[in-house]
Amino acid sequence: MSELTPSARPLVAPRQRWALKAQHVLAEEALVQGRPLADLIRLLLGQRGIVNETAVTDFLFPRLAALGDPFELPEMEAAVGRILKAVDSREHVILYGDYDVDGVTSMAVLNLALKAYGLDPKLFLPHRMEEGYGVSHDGIARAFEAHGKPGLFLALDCGTTSLSEMAALRGAGVDVVIIDHHELSPQGRPDCEALVNPKLGDDYHYFCTVGLVFKVVHALLKRRALPDFDLKQMLDLVALGTVADLVPIVNDNRILVRRGLELIAQTPRPGLQALKKVAGVDGLVQTQHLGFRIGPRLNAAGRLDTAATSLQVLLAETHEEAADGADLLDLHNRERQAVEQRVLKEAEQQLLELEDIESLSAIVLGSRQWHPGVVGIVASRISRMFHRPTILIAVDEEGVGKGSGRSIPGVSLVEAIEPCRDLLRAGGGHAMAIGLSVLEENIANFRERFGEVVAAAIADQELSPTLEIDAELRLKDMTVDFLNQFVLLEPFGMANPEPVFLCRGVMPRLPGRVMKERHLRVTLMQDGIHQDAIYFNAPLDNLPPPPWNVALRLQRNFFRGNESWQFTIEGIRGVDETIAHL
Repeated sequence: MSELTPSARPLVAPRQRWALKAQHVLAEEALVQGRPLADLIRLLLGQRGIVNETAVTDFLFPRLAALGDPFELPEMEAAVGRILKAVDSREHVILYGDYDVDGVTSMAVLNLALKAYGLDPKLFLPHRMEEGYGVSHDGIARAFEAHGKPGLFLALDCGTTSLSEMAALRGAGVDVVIIDHHELSPQGRPDCEALVNPKLGDDYHYFCTVGLVFKVVHALLKRRALPDFDLKQMLDLVALGTVADLVPIVNDNRILVRRGLELIAQTPRPGLQALKKVAGVDGLVQTQHLGFRIGPRLNAAGRLDTAATSLQVLLAETHEEAADGADLLDLHNRERQAVEQRVLKEAEQQLLELEDIESLSAIVLGSRQWHPGVVGIVASRISRMFHRPTILIAVDEEGVGKGSGRSIPGVSLVEAIEPCRDLLRAGGGHAMAIGLSVLEENIANFRERFGEVVAAAIADQELSPTLEIDAELRLKDMTVDFLNQFVLLEPFGMANPEPVFLCRGVMPRLPGRVMKERHLRVTLMQDGIHQDAIYFNAPLDNLPPPPWNVALRLQRNFFRGNESWQFTIEGIRGVDETIAHL
């Protein structure tokens, strides 16, 4: 048989190394709901740095009363003062936001708050293809054309690096308040009345913009109370934007998301009700529902066209309007998935043409055939698959590339592109995610230099994909007390990931049941206990002989009023294979 050609050769991701985290750091013994804290729960808390009884209580039972003072955030006093001046003068105000979920939820929350203060803000979201990301000169021009020149311009989830644009607004006599969480430009702070951005200080760096908007509204209410406005009713939108933006679910964010999830489950908001319906979310609402079902539908409109529909759905006042908008977002999401799959296949083909992927410290791919709205999603998938910082670039007909990057722990993309600035037209974002613009003729040089920067910043072993396992679990450990306490670890997300357990020496009841030709449902047996499990995208032709060591997650489901638990398998190894220790 002849060798496979590059086009026929399968693209195989490197095999994960399994590594068990330290098992000796335990939280203090404590009573939870009148029962002793299970040892496994104490271990999981200890690994998260939650070790004393007070910290345990605060973590397991987060309270709104524990939220920090909003005036601790940088330039909050100036922002509140300028906004209240606009309220008193009944100024013309424009809200200018980003087209992702964080951006549209930020717009929705601040719009509702300003309306409660008697203002009628005009809402503007840039078009991804026409104005691009952030506050741009073209975006400002179109916003002014649509709504007239304002007295106050509020930039949400953008504006921190828009130095020339802020200077132009100042020159035009427009005051600007920026509420944003992105990294500052190396050239400094934008010229504005206030920049509410935690990156100006040493704390609260975990917030995304909708969390900051919540804090701004909280600060406004502390200065001037509104008896008929309940800020707690905004927590559904705050939780949605926070989870979708993949920021750490810690400290204030944990409180806001926990309470927000509870509110979404019973939300009276027509838009969220409609989104839940098209996304198949009923009853219990968890972070995975926001991150993988509702969030992508809101994001889809802004990726392929305009995010205006997403904002309209969130602000819909009637169920008819909300249902029509949610159906349209669902259609956009299916279109996005089709475009994403095409880009992914073409990106995989480019990877196959590389001689040795594992020799690369970073992956940079580009094409004139790609849609700029989905390159970030595909970059994320490739980054996870090969455990490399990855940037995908969509090049337009004029040879201008718009790229989106995703990183791995240990590599800050914002820092990594700094030595490449002379090759870029623009670029910025977070440590883990960036957007950039680059001329097609510079992509090859950028790829080489960016790879050199990443190689110098990270050790070779850090480029090896590792499945970090939190703890060992036996099926008999799944007692009612343990499960009741495990629930209190939620919400899971960034900086509080869903635990991965190691279950050694389990016997599967084979052959199990194959679903959609790639998923395996199987019963696991250990110590006389039986537990159903599902293995998505299982290597059906490459399973080791039993017994197995299984890496799995424990997930709670809620269907038609009934709660159930199931294991989701992350990987399977033979019992003789080595497991490293961290």
